[in-house]
Amino acid sequence: MKSIQGIELSNNYKKSFRKLHLKIQEEALKKIAFFQINPFHPILKTHKLSGKEKEHWGFWINYTYRIKFLFLNEEKVLFLGIGTHDIYK
Repeated sequence: MKSIQGIELSNNYKKSFRKLHLKIQEEALKKIAFFQINPFHPILKTHKLSGKEKEHWGFWINYTYRIKFLFLNEEKVLFLGIGTHDIYK
């Protein structure tokens, strides 16, 4: 897989990101930097979702927080949400 050249942000993602504690925001930005270089870097635990979310993917910011996203093409993604595991519901 190629590196990610573009990340689009949904309104839901932007709103949720702003509500996060600054420490979590900083941690998220560090993981996003890994994600841009290699979206399947082992530290991210990137995984495909299932059920009604089967077209979506997720990766870990930390044990509690995740980012849910959608591949638009090989080099571009849309971040759909950020938060606890509840974003998958």
